[in-house]
Amino acid sequence: MFCDADLAARIERAEAELMEATSRAAGRRRGDGSAFALALAGGAATFAETDSPFNKIAGLGFGGTPPDAELERVERAFEAAGSPVQAEVATLADPAIAELLTGRGYRLVSFENVLGRSLTDLPETGPAAGIEVRPSGEDPYESLVADATATADTQGVPSHEDFDREVLVNAMRDLAESGARRWLALRDGEPAGGGSMRIAGTIAQLTGAATSPAHRRRGVQTALLAARLAEAAVAGCEVAVVTTQPGSQSQQNVQRMGFDLLYTRAVLLRQA
Repeated sequence: MFCDADLAARIERAEAELMEATSRAAGRRRGDGSAFALALAGGAATFAETDSPFNKIAGLGFGGTPPDAELERVERAFEAAGSPVQAEVATLADPAIAELLTGRGYRLVSFENVLGRSLTDLPETGPAAGIEVRPSGEDPYESLVADATATADTQGVPSHEDFDREVLVNAMRDLAESGARRWLALRDGEPAGGGSMRIAGTIAQLTGAATSPAHRRRGVQTALLAARLAEAAVAGCEVAVVTTQPGSQSQQNVQRMGFDLLYTRAVLLRQA
């Protein structure tokens, strides 16, 4: 699958909208006025709660260069929240964005890969023997995914982030409030893994998945991927996208399911 700047702009806008929706959900959950979602040159700057994965600037580089005054407003908002400013910038974005941010003291700390595939030619394959995938609610999904995420896969480039279990559970709940759906995978009747997806127009965002260590390398993630892709196709989506750590088992899993590397995001950090 080939990704041009127009497709990247659509994906990055969907990502910014997801960050806005989850931070607003966090604001409703917390009710203390600390969460925010600020528009920024076609992207969004969002804060959910301390150390949340939804604290970031997303989607820059496809709607012009933000004026200094707008960036200063965003930086002050993160500073007031006691949070560093994390900006994720796609390699297909306007190069002026990275130049602007590094000039303001942002430093490169990591990369993440964005992969995608068309939904017009899905393979007709069922889950491996003994694996069942079904829609899920709160538990055991939340407990299973939180615990599984805590035991990270060692393949590939490690993430620069490490989230507290309570923060992860809150993030899953905020994600569900933003419209993401969840699926639970069972292996021989035992909860083994979970994954979620959010639909943004014709784009299906795969918004996280994890497998319990005891059930890894048994086809659980493949089954969860297949179930979500089938649902996305039925919903009329044209493309599914997922973000992974470079060289990770997750990247390998999705590439086996027909995903191609579309572009990379540079993760830039400015300390409060």
